[in-house]
Amino acid sequence: MRAASLGLVVVCLWGSALAAAAVPAPLPVRPEAGAVYDTLQRTVRFRQVALSPDGARVAWVESVPEQEGVPAEAMKLQVLERAHPERPPVRVTASKDATPCAEGSLAWSPDGRQLAFLSTAGEGRARQLYVADVTGASGPPRRLTMLKGLLSAPRWSPDGKSVGVLAIEGTEDAQGPRGPAARETGVVQESSPVKRFAVVSVDDGRLRFVSPAGLFIHEYAWSPDGARVAVTASPPPGDANWWVAKVYAVETATGETSLLHAPQWQVAEPTWSPDGKQLAFVEGLMSDEGNTGGDVWTVSVPERLAAKVRPGAKAALPARVPPARNLTQGLKASATDLFWPTAERVLFAAQAQGESALVAVSPKAGDVTVLWKGAEHVQVSLASDGVMSAVVRDSFTQPPEVWTGPVGAWTQVTRLNADVRVTVGDVRSVTWTSDGQQVQGWLVLPAPASGAKDAKVPMVTMVHGGPAAGVTPGFSPQTLLVVARGYAVFMPNPRGSYGQGEAFVQANRRDFGYGDFRDVMSGVDAVLASAPVDPARLGITGWSYGGYLTMWAVTQTQRFQAAVAGAGIANWQSYYGTNHIDTWMLPYFGASVYDEPEVYTRSSPINAVKQVRTPTLVLHGERDVEVPASQGYEFHKALKALGVKTQLVIYADEGHGFRKPEHQKDRLLRTLDWFDANLKPVAPAPKVRVPAR
Repeated sequence: MRAASLGLVVVCLWGSALAAAAVPAPLPVRPEAGAVYDTLQRTVRFRQVALSPDGARVAWVESVPEQEGVPAEAMKLQVLERAHPERPPVRVTASKDATPCAEGSLAWSPDGRQLAFLSTAGEGRARQLYVADVTGASGPPRRLTMLKGLLSAPRWSPDGKSVGVLAIEGTEDAQGPRGPAARETGVVQESSPVKRFAVVSVDDGRLRFVSPAGLFIHEYAWSPDGARVAVTASPPPGDANWWVAKVYAVETATGETSLLHAPQWQVAEPTWSPDGKQLAFVEGLMSDEGNTGGDVWTVSVPERLAAKVRPGAKAALPARVPPARNLTQGLKASATDLFWPTAERVLFAAQAQGESALVAVSPKAGDVTVLWKGAEHVQVSLASDGVMSAVVRDSFTQPPEVWTGPVGAWTQVTRLNADVRVTVGDVRSVTWTSDGQQVQGWLVLPAPASGAKDAKVPMVTMVHGGPAAGVTPGFSPQTLLVVARGYAVFMPNPRGSYGQGEAFVQANRRDFGYGDFRDVMSGVDAVLASAPVDPARLGITGWSYGGYLTMWAVTQTQRFQAAVAGAGIANWQSYYGTNHIDTWMLPYFGASVYDEPEVYTRSSPINAVKQVRTPTLVLHGERDVEVPASQGYEFHKALKALGVKTQLVIYADEGHGFRKPEHQKDRLLRTLDWFDANLKPVAPAPKVRVPAR
C-alpha cells in the first residue's frame, strides 16, 4: 500500500452496494500515470528571473534534478551576458564544493556588477546574505550575515553601499501561513515573531534593524534617494494581520515611521516614482498574501512627514497627505506586479480575461496602453529604462524557459526543457454568460485516442484556490497528468477571480457557494454544448477555496460522479475559530462569526451534507494552519456516516502547501486513481431475451 512508507493516514469506506455494481469497461489505453509524472518531474522550474538595471545581464534561479543527498528545495543561480547569448551561463554559488543547496532571492546592485542573494551554503540551515561580483574581479561570493533567524527580500540601496533585508531575529521556525504549524502543547501562547526591515553594510556585513520592533513588515521599497523605505506593514502577528496592513514610510536613518495610506482593502507592491514624490501600490480584495491582484493606486509623498505613528496605535493620515488616486478604476484586468521606470508611465503585469498582460498607465492622465498580452504565464523583470525585459514564459503546452528583449519582442535564451513534452489535444478559452455577466475559463482536451477520434471523453473540473486568484495558461503537472490520462480538464475563473476587474473580484463577498458556484456550473454547460465531453462522466476537484467549492458542489448537485476535495472548508463556523489567519474572512463575510453567524452558516457544505451521493476523496496536510485538517475530518466523518463512498488522506507534517516530493507525487497520482475508479464508462447491461409465449 502506497501510504505505508509516506507517513499518511488513510481512512476509507466502500459502500456495500458497490460489490454488486456492473464491471466498468476500460478507458482507452493511455500512458501509465507514474511515467508521465516522472517525465514532468524532469521539467526545470524557474523560481525567479532578474535583469540587471542596465539590461546587460540576466540572472535566474533554476531547479536541480532530484538526486540522493540533494535537498528538495535545492536551486541554483545562473548569470548570462546578454551580449554573448552563445556562451553558456555562469553558475554563481556560495557553496565551496558546488554542492546544490537552497539559493535564491536575487537582487542586482545599481551598477549591475554585483548580485546579492540568499543561500544555505554555510553552517546550519538558515539562509544568509551573500554578495557576488559577477565580473569575476573580486573572487567568490562573500557572506555578509550570520543572523540567527530568518532573512528574506534583499534589495540594494540606491547608493550601492548597503543591502536592505527583511529579518526575523531569534527564530528559524517561522514557516509562514502556508508552511506546517509548530505543534502546540501545554499552555498555548500565541507567539508573534516580528519581521523587521534591516540594513546590511556591504563593506563589513554589519546588520542594523531600522523599522520599529512592534511593526511586522510585509514588503518594502527604497526611495530613489535612499532616505526612506515605503513599507506595507501590520501589527503582529503578521501572518494573520496582513489583511489589515497599511502603507508607511520609514526613515532609514532613524526608523521614524509615518502613515501614508490606510486602504479599504489589501495593499501590495509599494513602488516609488523616479523623483520620489509619489508612491504607487496595488490595492484590492485579496485572499492570500503574495497572490497580488487589484487596481493601481498612487499617493503623493510630502518631503516632510511630521505625523509619526506608534505601531499598534490607531493613526490618522497627516492632513498634508492628499488622498490616493485609483489609476485603473473599471479596467477589466487585475494588476499583479508594479514598475515605475519613468515619470510618464507606470508599468504593471496583469491578469486579463484569463491571459497574462503587460500594461502601461499614465500617472497623470490615467491613459492605459496594453504593451503585450498572451495566452501564457509570465514572470517579468525590467531594466531601469522600462523597455528591456527578461521573462520566464510557459503555457499549457510549452514548459518554462527564459527569454529577454524589449517587452513583447523577446528572444529565447534557455532551452533546458526542450525534451519535456506531454501530448495534449485542443486548448480553448471558453466564455459564457452567468447571471448576466461574462465569465471565462480554460479547457484542455486530451489527444484523441487511436480509433476513437469522435468519442466523448470524461472531464474533470479544476476549481482554483483563493478565491482571489485566476487561471492563466501554465505548464501545470496536475493538469497535464490528468489530460494525458484521457480526461478533458476545465478550469473556470468564476466571480471572485482575478482578470476582470475589482467589481468581479468582489462579486462573491457574503455569497460563497452561490454566485461563484452558478458560474462554475454554467461553464460546465457551455463546455458540454461545444466540446466532445461525456455528461455522464464528470469529476470535480480543487485545493483550498477550490476544495471548499468541491465540497459545496457535491452537496448541491449529483451531476458529478467523482470529487477530490483538497484542504477544503466544510464548516465556516468551526473554521473561523480554528484557523490561524481568520482576519482574511472579515472583508469577505463583512463581520465576524460571532456577530453574524448566519452568513457563515448559509455557505457551509456541512449543513447540506445529507444531499451528497458523489464518491469523494478528501486530502489534507496534517499541520495546515490556513485550513486545519479538522475540516477534512468533519466532512469525511459525515460522508462515512451517510454511507457515501469516501476516503480521507492526511499527509504527515505538511502545511497548506506540500513540501515533500513524495507527498506531492502521491497527492497527484491518488487523485488520478480516484477519478479512474469512478469515471470509467459503465458497461451496458446485457440484453435479455424474453421467450415467446
